[in-house]
Amino acid sequence: MRLVFLGPPGSGKGTQAGMLADRTGILHLSTGDILRGAAALGTPTGMKARRFMDKGQLVPDAVVDALVAERLTGADAGAFVLDGYPRNVSQAEALARLLAAEGIALDAVLFLDVADEVLVARIAGRRDRRADDTEEVVRARLEVYRAETEPLVAYYQAQGLLGRIDGARLIDQVRDAVTATLEGISA
Repeated sequence: MRLVFLGPPGSGKGTQAGMLADRTGILHLSTGDILRGAAALGTPTGMKARRFMDKGQLVPDAVVDALVAERLTGADAGAFVLDGYPRNVSQAEALARLLAAEGIALDAVLFLDVADEVLVARIAGRRDRRADDTEEVVRARLEVYRAETEPLVAYYQAQGLLGRIDGARLIDQVRDAVTATLEGISA
């Protein structure tokens, strides 16, 4: 199984991807974890990423693509769930090229659809809330998501890979919808 979880900030991508990985034993790759891990290890690509991360900037596509490629070649390409990558169409195209070079393709992209008002309330109410999780900052992050990442919904829908899930429900209800969607794909 090779999957991507897609959705706005606060939609539950990381939670659902982690739960799925725990249930199935497949590799869960979070872009944030990959970036932090490579930076901590001091790999050449990780050091490139760290220069941007330390300034609070987005890591350029080419660097993120290279870090994901390092993880998804060989054995790790067999079964995985990606969360936080791709974040734009350019990265999606890079992922497709990488997987094609490995002789594989994505099985599905699960889009957790959640209304902005629910996302703002969710993020502001998190126990592990960051200092910058104010309503104004969250809304700005949602605007960046709309401009950069939301076009992936149409991109993957056109390829017949998109499964749309109501991510506004309770965690266990979303988990059940993810399971049902995946069972429908593998049937």
